[in-house]
Amino acid sequence: MSSIRDIIKPVMVPINKEGYAFITIFAIGTVILGIIWEPLFFVGLVLTAWCAYFFRDPDRVTPTRPGLVIAPADGVVQMIRECAPPPELEMGDTPLTRISIFMNVFNVHVNRMPIDGTITKMAYHKGAFLNASLDKASIHNERMSLVVDGPKDKRIAFVQIAGLVARRILCNVELGDELKAGERFGMIRFGSRVDVYLPKGVVPLVCENQLTVAGETVIADLGRGQGGKEGAREGEVR
Repeated sequence: MSSIRDIIKPVMVPINKEGYAFITIFAIGTVILGIIWEPLFFVGLVLTAWCAYFFRDPDRVTPTRPGLVIAPADGVVQMIRECAPPPELEMGDTPLTRISIFMNVFNVHVNRMPIDGTITKMAYHKGAFLNASLDKASIHNERMSLVVDGPKDKRIAFVQIAGLVARRILCNVELGDELKAGERFGMIRFGSRVDVYLPKGVVPLVCENQLTVAGETVIADLGRGQGGKEGAREGEVR
C-alpha cells in the first residue's frame, strides 16, 4: 500500500491557491464545450488538466547552510551578465552579476526566496510585455523588484519579470518581512523570468543553459568570492 502512495505522491502534488479560480473556470468551460459538441469536452478536459498542472506547487528540500543563494525559480539559466540593478531599487550603477532564470509554461511558476533575510526594498515598474528571454526585457518589461538584506551584510536584488504570455505578477511579501531561503514569496502567471543580482565579488555556481529547481538549486555562495578556489562555472551538453 505504501509503495502505491510513493508512486502517486510525486504526481499528485499540491495546487497553489492562486490556481483554484482558473481551474474552476476551465472546468466549467469544459462542461459547456461538451454540451455544444461532445468531442470538445475532451479538448476542454486536456486544457483543464494543463491548468491544474501549471498551478502545481510541490514542496522543496532547501539547503539550509547560511550564505547559500538558492534558485528563486524553476527553469533554465538563460544568461549570466554583468549589469546594473533596476534603477527603481536605487542601488547605483555599479555592474553586478545577474543570473536570469527563464520559466516556460510547463515549469512550476511559484517563486521562492533566494536567501535568508529581510525585505528592505520593493518597487513595481509598469512596462511592456516583450519576450522574457530577451536581454532587454530586464529594462523594458513589467516587473517587481525586491532587495533582501541577508547574512554577512550582503544585499541581494531579485526581480520578477513578466513576459510575452505572462500578464500577472504576484508578490505576497511586504517591506520588513523576514523570510528564509526557499520560502514562497509569489509567482508569475503563464511564462516569465526571474533575475538575481549577486553582491559584488560573488561568483555564480551555475552556468548558462543549466536547469534550476526553485528552492533547491544552489546558484551562488556568499562566502565565496573572486579569491575562492573556483571562478565562474562553465558547462556543456553531454
